[in-house]
Amino acid sequence: MLQPTPPSEETIDEHQENHAEERQQSYHLHSINSTIAIRQLPSQGLSFQLWPAASTLVSLLDNHRGRQTTALSSLLPTERRLRLLELGSGTGLVGIAAAALLGARVTLTDLPHVLPNLQFNANANAGILELHGGEIEVAALPWGDVQQMEVVGRDQYDVIVGSDVVYHDHLYEPLLETLRFFLLGNEKKSVFLMAHLKRWKKESAFFKKAKKLFDVEIIHSDSPIDGSRVGVAVYKFVRRGGDK
Repeated sequence: MLQPTPPSEETIDEHQENHAEERQQSYHLHSINSTIAIRQLPSQGLSFQLWPAASTLVSLLDNHRGRQTTALSSLLPTERRLRLLELGSGTGLVGIAAAALLGARVTLTDLPHVLPNLQFNANANAGILELHGGEIEVAALPWGDVQQMEVVGRDQYDVIVGSDVVYHDHLYEPLLETLRFFLLGNEKKSVFLMAHLKRWKKESAFFKKAKKLFDVEIIHSDSPIDGSRVGVAVYKFVRRGGDK
């Protein structure tokens, strides 16, 4: 599993009105010998922090780019430039890493109040993205908001990614509505890759509903992490009867 390089010294951003604590985390992408930097703002909420599932997905992408045979090998087209959508991007680690590793066009999405930090992290890694042919755009996407989903566009994505997005149970149905829109509402056979660390029994309700709509399969599992009986699992969602 990808391990972050040691974080830089924590600083206090005196320019923010609430003097929010900043944490800078660096991740080295071995396959392209490049390091991306991610700003966290823990005092502003869960969406401003890094979580274990994101590291797992980045590690898989890094190994894939390094020409290792991985669970992603049959899922990521190589004959054209990939178009990716990330749901619940948070700090943007997965989407930014994917853009750099795959030379992909990636749309990072989250709630409107999260976007300034997403854009900050995209800008902070602009040089690496340019070097490796990656491209980032940032957009608001509240799950289940059809108008915003139409703005983001349903027909253009090869792959949709998300990490630790099954968390709050009141968001299970909006997330499923969003997946319906992007996976079932167009002609393109897109795939949703979701890295997830199981925390509560209630999560089974999400997966039970998801399996009625999609073919759902675990394609990768990490060993248990500290303090947990299970490790991060990566799931593949495709339309039922899909051939991806």
